[in-house]
Amino acid sequence: MDFIPNTESDREEMLKVIGVDTVSDLFGDIPSSLLTGGLRIPSGLSEMEVKDLLRKISEKNRTEFSSFLGAGSYRHFIPSVVNHIISRSEFYTAYTPYQPEVSQGMLQAIYEYQTMICSLTGMEVANASMYDGASALAESCIMAANITKKKEILISNSVHPDYREVVRTYCEAHGFSLVEIDFMDGVTSVNKLKAKISDKTAAFLVQSPNFFGCIEDLHKIEQIVHSYGALLNVCVVEATSLGVLKSPGSFGADIVVGEGQGLGNSVSFGGPYLGVMATKKKFVRHLPGRIVGGTTDKEGRKGYILNLQAREQHIRRERASSNICSNQALNALAATVYMSSLGKNGLRNVTSLCLQKAHYLYNSLLEAGAEVVFSAKFYNEFVVRVENAKKFNLELLNNGIIGGLELGKYHASLLDCMLFCVTELNTREDMDKVVDIFRNLG
Repeated sequence: MDFIPNTESDREEMLKVIGVDTVSDLFGDIPSSLLTGGLRIPSGLSEMEVKDLLRKISEKNRTEFSSFLGAGSYRHFIPSVVNHIISRSEFYTAYTPYQPEVSQGMLQAIYEYQTMICSLTGMEVANASMYDGASALAESCIMAANITKKKEILISNSVHPDYREVVRTYCEAHGFSLVEIDFMDGVTSVNKLKAKISDKTAAFLVQSPNFFGCIEDLHKIEQIVHSYGALLNVCVVEATSLGVLKSPGSFGADIVVGEGQGLGNSVSFGGPYLGVMATKKKFVRHLPGRIVGGTTDKEGRKGYILNLQAREQHIRRERASSNICSNQALNALAATVYMSSLGKNGLRNVTSLCLQKAHYLYNSLLEAGAEVVFSAKFYNEFVVRVENAKKFNLELLNNGIIGGLELGKYHASLLDCMLFCVTELNTREDMDKVVDIFRNLG
């Protein structure tokens, strides 16, 4: 249309062209129970009055909850400097650097981010602009298939269920066969892996710490995977764990992916998040996304460039390594500022607090009568079995506490099992309250 429908006749003409009688017909597929009829705000209010009204409405929300819910989304303290930096207009309003030579600030930030990710993961090169951890893991399947020229992907059942669903979707679309490997005692069954891996396998996907919070034996897994010429793709969903655990690269991982949300990005009701991907230098041309490199100009001044741009937005689709067409640079910047502000010692202190507090709550719940489910070592998430998980969680919620994730919906064998997550934000008072509620549960 080449006109704006300001008059009634204009609106009638527009509806006629569309093929409906009334504006309400445009929303005919939405159940009437979901149509609110507009915002219930009195007309004629000043800006000050509207702000006061909205403030009163917002007070109906309960925001004082203590949370022990993790499973892929983690509450960590975010230094104020993070939001201060990422809110600056040159970063906050910037999108994809299509003219990188005039985007030196953004390119430097991405370069620093890649460098830090390499340090954390123990890998040689890292990229930027992955959607999230789940899609990054799925993208690693395509990358492994392109490298090995094989189309069979193995994935551990200890990988986050939602991540496995995304991987399954990608594999079906690309004609890959996907084989799941069972877990035992909370970690990948090495015997099951030995039985199902073959010379046709492109890669084995494993998460550590895994969905249950358990730390996988990457040393044993690496020996098995590489003996068949397959790649080892390691997923790290709780990125802060790399501040205390040995890096996947030190175990011989070929591709490391993960979720960077825990590094300075808030939970934010589920997004946007930050996909992490790093690999060995020899596989750099198979990396999706974008890679920023450092260089010098003809006058010897340091500068930054986009070395490789393997997205279909930049090159022909048939030559692209991925069809990722978004830019997560702002989330990557938040992670960069977070890691920079903490430094090595600060990050290690955060991880130590998470580790110690999680084990305190775990041992306290066991002393109060909860049952051990897995004997494997864990970082800041663990599983316990209680008599009635649903009732326990409801009682916690009534007391202002968001409890653990009930695992029965994911694995029938884990009925009444709960996955608890503890970070530096959980106080001893919060944890003791959880234990007291459990002890007094009738």
